Amino acid sequence: MTPIQIKICGVTNAKDARACAELGADMIGLNFYTRSSRYIEPQRAREMVKEIPRSVRAVGVFVDPAAGEVRSIAGSVGLKYVQLHGNVPSETCRELASEFRVVRAFSTDGQFKPEDVRSFRECDVILDAHHAELRGGTGLTCDWSLARATLPFARFLILSGGLNAQNVGDAIATVGPHAVDVCTGVETAPGMKNHRAIEEFIAAARTAERLIVARPA
Repeated sequence: MTPIQIKICGVTNAKDARACAELGADMIGLNFYTRSSRYIEPQRAREMVKEIPRSVRAVGVFVDPAAGEVRSIAGSVGLKYVQLHGNVPSETCRELASEFRVVRAFSTDGQFKPEDVRSFRECDVILDAHHAELRGGTGLTCDWSLARATLPFARFLILSGGLNAQNVGDAIATVGPHAVDVCTGVETAPGMKNHRAIEEFIAAARTAERLIVARPA
């Protein structure tokens, strides 16, 4: 079994970024959506990226972006991974996928169907809970049954939405994702990470991973 990847999203400062790396995170998410309480300016993000090991992948998070905006910010920060939320057509994703590793976000609302992700074959997929106004970081749990049904259609599936140290093990056992993403579940306030909670989240995810490997065939 390939190790489950762990992404800590909504990181806003260098201290938290370093802690994520030291505690074993594989990815950190940097939010460039100006209406988000976790928004970070590109110049500040660039300084943060310099302070983490190259083995920890920094992922730029965008909402309803034009391709030019993604290129500009990702280029200035030094990003190779971008996560796209909102109304981003498959053509734009395909265009950007020639330059970046693209993660296309979907919410498990009443209109989502697992086969919808087939139009984004060049992208990884992140599934999150639906919220009428917010784009991620809601603390709401997404539909795990829909996430499980999406696995056959996604080249790489990241499970997000309301995860924390208490439920990530069940989520991994139920869905079997390639990666898990946490934001509010490891925060003391929007954009301020609780390092102990990060440590506990990662430990719980790794324990669930070991249990899956140990299952009889």
